[in-house]
Amino acid sequence: MNLLLQDTEITGTITFATAFELHGTVLGEVISKGAFTLGETGHIVGDIKTGSTVVHGKVEGTITVDDRCELKPTAEVNGNITAGTFVLEEGASFSGISKVGKRK
Repeated sequence: MNLLLQDTEITGTITFATAFELHGTVLGEVISKGAFTLGETGHIVGDIKTGSTVVHGKVEGTITVDDRCELKPTAEVNGNITAGTFVLEEGASFSGISKVGKRK
């Protein structure tokens, strides 16, 4: 698993193969068929396109996942979500449009 800590800031596109956990800031895109986790201190200004995503932090952009998207109680998402399965836990903040269901 790849890990970027809280004091990291990246401008551009992040790609990875299997699993990635971010606790820092990304100004750009996160793209992968793998599993992505945004930690509580994580912040993304840009789009996420992954196999699955778990959000504990803040996202300002579109989230598109092939499988499952989970917004944990500390999550703040301002943007649209497209996912096969979408879980919005109590306490999470979501402002946008969601499209849920397996693509054919």
